[in-house]
Amino acid sequence: MQLTRSVLYLPASNPRAIEKARGLNADAVILDLEDAVALDAKAEARQAAAAALKAGGFGPRVGVRINGLGTPWGADDLAALGDLTPDFVVAPKIESPESVREVAARLSPGVALWIMIETPLSVLRLDAIAGAGAPLAALMLGINDFGEQMNLVLGPDRDPLKPWLAAVVAAARGHGLLAIDGVVNATDDADRLRTECLQGRAFGFDGKSLIHPAQIDAANAAFSPSPEEVARAREVVAAFASAEADGKGAIRVGYRMVERLHLDAACRLLARHDAANPGNR
Repeated sequence: MQLTRSVLYLPASNPRAIEKARGLNADAVILDLEDAVALDAKAEARQAAAAALKAGGFGPRVGVRINGLGTPWGADDLAALGDLTPDFVVAPKIESPESVREVAARLSPGVALWIMIETPLSVLRLDAIAGAGAPLAALMLGINDFGEQMNLVLGPDRDPLKPWLAAVVAAARGHGLLAIDGVVNATDDADRLRTECLQGRAFGFDGKSLIHPAQIDAANAAFSPSPEEVARAREVVAAFASAEADGKGAIRVGYRMVERLHLDAACRLLARHDAANPGNR
């Protein structure tokens, strides 16, 4: 199982950030050609991203966020990737399944597509967009753009955003995709980061987008199963493996009744735990 607890954006135009990213403990890093790059540095960033992919050496999985195909740079971004094979490409400002397929058609074989959900139209068309088909693999919530276009006032609780948090996760789960929560802009606010990570986990997200390496540990911790969750999951698996559970659809574990669906959930949780702790299997 590949985890996506921590997904770190870094400007592709920053060679020091790229070099540092090779050794980070993030689950994935994104070489950003879009928001993190000034307009007059787009070509330079594109060349740097291609060079970084050719050089390789990344510990985390590595993706590239292109500029939108409706911009002057998007088509050139995809062309520059050519025969290169990042683990995934991130496409911004996606508002229709046709846009998904347009980007997908230009990707090299084997490259997954992650898309940004960051406009009012994109959330209104979530089901159709999420159902666009392979190689689409993940929905990433773009909170900054979405919040601005919706005129939202977002505090630490993100109350105005909650319906859309749930909607993005539902669309992802309904179509077998990953769901990645949006960024925390306040890189020096550890409490807010932890709160948002735990909230995202509670809503069912697989991980969180990050903008600074200092945010990685908090995301990894929040989106990993807790010791208590692991213990409960092992208890459920052991109970269903016993002779008393043979042929039964529901059994008592401790003070609660559990069904086969709880067994499936327990197995998924333990798989995430094993992936997060490969040395402790």
